[in-house]
Amino acid sequence: MSFVPSIIVLSAMAAVALVITVVRGGINAEPVALRSAVRMAILAIVCQGLHFAEEAGGELNLRLPEFFGLEPIAMDSFVGVNLVALAVWVLCVPALMARVSAALFPLWFLAVASVSNALLHPALAIAAGGYFPGVLTSPVVGVAGLFLLRGLARITGPGGPAQRNA
Repeated sequence: MSFVPSIIVLSAMAAVALVITVVRGGINAEPVALRSAVRMAILAIVCQGLHFAEEAGGELNLRLPEFFGLEPIAMDSFVGVNLVALAVWVLCVPALMARVSAALFPLWFLAVASVSNALLHPALAIAAGGYFPGVLTSPVVGVAGLFLLRGLARITGPGGPAQRNA
């Protein structure tokens, strides 16, 4: 039960990422735009790693469930889920460089989740009346997410690079 609030929010983010993935389609980019998107993905992954470190250090696994009146999440479960996500995103970087379209959904999810973190963590801090784990790094994660959204949008979508640059 402790994971329920996170599952609900993450499922909504995944749904948004899935819609974007389907609507935008596969990778259709010039090498320069692709390299830029790869750099933005790496930036977002690094920022998410720092954000996760703040969340773990601030015991988000205890504070978030407590906020909703639920039992704490075991730290090993919390760490495991986050490390698996980070590993998937890291694996998406070489896949994106190789133009493997399967890398897009996890990266769109990272971008959507990053921007969402920039909104949700401050809202939780306000509701809690003070510091809430993740609030300090959430703006940085949000900006990195916006850069990643832009980078992914530039390498996907209808038409080829010449048509998009016209």
